[in-house]
Amino acid sequence: MRELPTVSTLLLVRENATLFVTINRPDVKNALTDEVVGDLTRVCEWLENEPTMRAVVLRGSDGMFCSGGDIRGFRKNFETAAPAPGEKDAIARGNRTFGDFLIRFNALPQTTIGVIEGAAFGGGLGLVCVTDIAICMADTRFALSETSLGILPAQIAPFVVQRVGITQARRLALSGARFTGEEAHALNLVHLLVRNKDELEATLAKVLKDISRCAPGANAATKKVMLASLSEPLGKVLDDAADAFAKALRGPEGQEGVKAFLEKRPASWVDK
Repeated sequence: MRELPTVSTLLLVRENATLFVTINRPDVKNALTDEVVGDLTRVCEWLENEPTMRAVVLRGSDGMFCSGGDIRGFRKNFETAAPAPGEKDAIARGNRTFGDFLIRFNALPQTTIGVIEGAAFGGGLGLVCVTDIAICMADTRFALSETSLGILPAQIAPFVVQRVGITQARRLALSGARFTGEEAHALNLVHLLVRNKDELEATLAKVLKDISRCAPGANAATKKVMLASLSEPLGKVLDDAADAFAKALRGPEGQEGVKAFLEKRPASWVDK
């Protein structure tokens, strides 16, 4: 197994087949900067080439998920020169880098879990939208706060729409409304709602246990089919899914899974 990537704004802990990723900037409520996005991208690159990892847990330090973009960093952009005619604005290039990360994290072959507590504002809410499973404290605060700053949720908007639907996404973005984990759960922004820290950790442990019963290759292939259904013609999705099904059934996971079922025993990939 390869060494973990070198990062400065994250805490990385590997436990068996799970990678725990913690945004570690508690002094600024785990706000996103170019450095944080760069570190998260390096983690994605590592995970894309590490099939031994089956799950990724993303959370923030000191009980705070992510307060969004670093406003001090936004202010520094005022000092950058405007682009020359025909050139791409440097601010636009930087903003698009965050979108590239979201695309990669969204498509990771591992099952991703968000542990959401404290607050998830702006880009932090966007991070929630690219997790496969989100566990949320009921008192967590949420907002698509960009428009209240005179800017827009440019890179996260498509992922919010995919998560909660266009009508709710428009309401949240165009009002900047603040809401709690209770409403986030009702909106299907998060999947599992908990009331305290003990319940949070117990729920996370159960989710990881559930994931361990799923074959990692089958999970990765299933996720790929589901994401393709959002952008590709249905016929192509079903054709590709049939090919993936045949490959899985003929492969070692499919053979082991069927054999284990018939023999009434756990499959080899299940945590004992």
